[in-house]
Amino acid sequence: MDEKGVTKPTGGTLAVFDLPSGPGVRVDTFGYSGYRTSAAFDSLLAKVIVHSPSPKWSDVVHKASRTLREFRIGGVATNIPFLGAILAHQSFARNKISTNFIDTHVAALVGTAKDLAAPLAEVSEAAATKAVATEAAPEGSLPVPAPLQGTIVAIEVAEGDLVRPGQQIAVLESMKMEHLVTAAHGGRVTKIAGGPGVTLMHGEPILFLEPAEVDGHHAAEEAAIDLDHIRPDLAELIARKAITLDENRPTSVERRRKTNQRTARENIAQLVDEGSFVEYGSLAIAAQRRRRKVEDLIKNTPADGLISGVATVNAKDFGPEGARCMVISYDYTVLAGTQGHMNHKKIDRMLSLTEQWRLPLVFYAEGGGGRPGDTDRLGMTGLDGPSFVQFAKLSGLVPVIGVVSGYCFAGNAAMLGVCDVIIATKNASIGMGGPAMIEGSGLGVYHPAEVGPVSFQSPNGVIDILVEDEEEATAVAQKYLSYFQGAVKDWTAPDERLLRRAIPENRLRVYDIRNVIDLIADEGSVLEIRRDFGVGMITAFIRIEGKPFGLIANNPKHLGGAIDAAAGDKAARFMQLCDAFDIPIVSLCDTPGFMVGPEAEKTAIVRHVARMFVTGASITVPLFGIVLRKGYGLGAQSMIGGGFHASFFTVAWPTGEFGGMGLEGYVRLGFRKEMEAIADPLEREKYFQTKVAELYANGKAVSIASVLEIDEVIDPADTRHWIMAGLRSVPKPEPRTHRKRPCIDAW
Repeated sequence: MDEKGVTKPTGGTLAVFDLPSGPGVRVDTFGYSGYRTSAAFDSLLAKVIVHSPSPKWSDVVHKASRTLREFRIGGVATNIPFLGAILAHQSFARNKISTNFIDTHVAALVGTAKDLAAPLAEVSEAAATKAVATEAAPEGSLPVPAPLQGTIVAIEVAEGDLVRPGQQIAVLESMKMEHLVTAAHGGRVTKIAGGPGVTLMHGEPILFLEPAEVDGHHAAEEAAIDLDHIRPDLAELIARKAITLDENRPTSVERRRKTNQRTARENIAQLVDEGSFVEYGSLAIAAQRRRRKVEDLIKNTPADGLISGVATVNAKDFGPEGARCMVISYDYTVLAGTQGHMNHKKIDRMLSLTEQWRLPLVFYAEGGGGRPGDTDRLGMTGLDGPSFVQFAKLSGLVPVIGVVSGYCFAGNAAMLGVCDVIIATKNASIGMGGPAMIEGSGLGVYHPAEVGPVSFQSPNGVIDILVEDEEEATAVAQKYLSYFQGAVKDWTAPDERLLRRAIPENRLRVYDIRNVIDLIADEGSVLEIRRDFGVGMITAFIRIEGKPFGLIANNPKHLGGAIDAAAGDKAARFMQLCDAFDIPIVSLCDTPGFMVGPEAEKTAIVRHVARMFVTGASITVPLFGIVLRKGYGLGAQSMIGGGFHASFFTVAWPTGEFGGMGLEGYVRLGFRKEMEAIADPLEREKYFQTKVAELYANGKAVSIASVLEIDEVIDPADTRHWIMAGLRSVPKPEPRTHRKRPCIDAW
């Protein structure tokens, strides 16, 4: 070993081979005096094990040193001096070492080893008298020595040939690998010392050269190197990979065209930045070698129906570091995108990398679930596989985006359901069992499109974003991912003065909350989540001055903005999602409270809306609360993290009104006796309206702000300014090395 830690095996004939012995000393070896080392095996000559009954580490170190000094080996250089240097090092003697000990101290150890080698060299020289004599060199010639111990495979020159500097002259085999030997200088070959099959020690001559001035004109010209030449091994690889490409699978592509769908590779090509996709496992084939020929599997089961790899997405906006992404796509043109043994193995590998390196995942889920036809595997059921656990472990660690077009059943659907967001096309059908499983369970016969169509999978909350086709789905996946990648530089603000007219002056008149959101957010930056589910609550990602935010808002067009069970679930899960990835939350409150009554209670609303309190209390991202109109009761508190002082700020527009419950209900309940005592209906209504007006005056925004129950009443046109001031006032989240929340609720 040299000062840089480079090792070189040595060889030769063991002229002397005397070993240490005694209590606590064990030597395992194959060597003996007269043994000639072989180039076919590694250079290990002996293994020494030393034991000491003493409890002191220093005692066993001293014993090991004495044992090394008792070795008498002649004819072959060994690493005994280097091992002695290790034992003599102070850190080793104190047992203060780590796995990088030799790397750290190699130069010093080599220096010490040279000093220790001097007395050993005398023994070796005296004992090596039986060594084989070196071949005599012809007069005026210089040897070309073997660079290592090895067996000659071929001599590329003949005696009398002119050899130019750098020309290949021989091939040696050592440790089953062939090594090319070249001439260090030009000259004429005067003698060849050994032929094919002859084993040479390091430094022994292969042939002899008489030095001469030789240039390229005195030797055969090398053939010009064609950098575009494809060797047979590379040609085989290119042909094999070509089978997996769409252009070489016209029948499969045509089947997709008949269903108005794209191929998996077309979707990936749109998703990722051009030229950035690096595919893993493209040479996999279905595990069916026991029932089908390999050629058939190569042709008809490319990549075993799962295309996966790393890429960048949106790098032009966020740079290569912020754009890192894992892409996994089942390929429905291969065995209906089913989950086979090999693609399970592949997805396990990719999910492990996703977790280890914290890569956002975009997952195309179309496929029929588990595959019953694979034969080349151990086990019976495969229920011990790690795929679903590994997929679920990503929840809350990295953004996980599911995209589905067409049919997605069983195992494919299980993975899709774990995703943070599900983007589905209108032709999608999603179910925990496909038609065959349903029929086999005696539950009827259904067409795949009837199992889980978007007509109920979107309103019931399974689908987060419903789109027209795969092109739009992929574009939405890019946009969704962008909120988790950071801020954008280019943005356009709407005319904020329009916010002053967004809420009608008539406090009973309904308005479109989505118009308000569009006026608060940067133009074109709103991406609504779960639009068709829990319609009384709006959840969306937005940008303000290019910065990403999550937004929750009551929808006054549904139940007057009252929060029902579905709305509570929707808001709670969205807040979990934002908190898991440190995305601040904007809450637009306009609610008369939680929905009440027997019908509401049948939906288990007590438990469902309580999730908003539990989640609000657990988040650490800033929440910016803005009351647009109604801020009544427990529902209003739940919209602001559990209470008006649980947020970073709670402000109201001038249209804000507050109370422990809705004003009208408060009057009817609290002043029932007084109203019942008024016989004239007109007078009773006049009394009612007067009381409502009194309560409104007491509960309007400026009154509530005067007692500091909210932080301020603001000009609606200043809303964006307030939000950004709040964001600038909180510290940036620390970079994370682990998940913040245990997971994001799948529901």
